[in-house]
Amino acid sequence: MRILVVEDEPRMAALIRQGLEEEAYAVDVVGNGAEVLDWVETAGYDIILLDIMLPGMNGLDVCRLLRAKGYAMPILMLTARDTLPDKVQGLDSGADDYLVKPFAIEELTARLRALARRDGPSKTLELRVGDLVLDTATKRARRGGVPLEELTAKEYALLETLLRHPNQVLTRDQIIDHVWNMEFESGSKLIEVYIHSLRKKIDDGRAEKLIQTVRGLGYRIGRDEPAA
Repeated sequence: MRILVVEDEPRMAALIRQGLEEEAYAVDVVGNGAEVLDWVETAGYDIILLDIMLPGMNGLDVCRLLRAKGYAMPILMLTARDTLPDKVQGLDSGADDYLVKPFAIEELTARLRALARRDGPSKTLELRVGDLVLDTATKRARRGGVPLEELTAKEYALLETLLRHPNQVLTRDQIIDHVWNMEFESGSKLIEVYIHSLRKKIDDGRAEKLIQTVRGLGYRIGRDEPAA
């Protein structure tokens, strides 16, 4: 998943980014509330982590603006304000959840998983297609009940993205939007490299191939349709 972190304190932003990237999230960071809309209009973020106290435009106003513009991605407020009125104000501005600083990265990632499940294909921690199951908490996959070779961070992120859109063709641009951040080079062959490595771990030696190439369009994960 691709996360936009809106935090103006550099040390806090760096800690959040590091913690999320270690958990296989693609992360962009912006430190000014007035710039958030530009970033959102450029990339398809899955979730926004939004500090309330920001220069340019505070987080509450940013949240209201995004909702007014029709953006429906989950928004998690991050703030040092911990009173009940503050929490109510944050949620009433359009946020989906509220996390008080300081917090543990484990709690943050658990809340991110919960937000992703809310509108996702699965309300559990597991994503599945056929006999392939991915546990989004442990980041381990199994097929036919047999644990697969451990996934790298980017392999996990790519597989999770495909499994959140089962039987749908995802273009390269759509995959980039969910798996890589703004630093990704558009001409890179990394997507093809990671698709190849996932196929070796998931499909090699099995009669049914789940990861499919749709020539000229992109990639899909599903059943009953052979790879092109």
